[in-house]
Amino acid sequence: MEQVAELAGQVAHGPNDFWYLLTVFVLAVFVGFYVVWSVTPALHSPLMAVTNAVSSVIIVGAILAAGPDVIGPSKILGFFAVLLAAVNIFGGFLVTQRMLAMFKKKGK
Repeated sequence: MEQVAELAGQVAHGPNDFWYLLTVFVLAVFVGFYVVWSVTPALHSPLMAVTNAVSSVIIVGAILAAGPDVIGPSKILGFFAVLLAAVNIFGGFLVTQRMLAMFKKKGK
């Protein structure tokens, strides 16, 4: 049992940290792909709204990454992450609002 814990520690924080993170990323891509494609068409609008909420969480993380006083790669990438996520959030909410307006009954 002790060997399993030691091996798990090496995998999570070992010299091949890149491969560990790449594996998690690839698994997340596959899970996300199958979750989105298995959603019924009636639930696509709420799914897109949740996607916009996830982008809001990304903005918080990017602001934290851009927070240090030293200007470096993390601050520059954090700025671009905030910029792109903001475009995604506001554009997504605008598209969702227009889609919901299509389903409203027009008053006579």
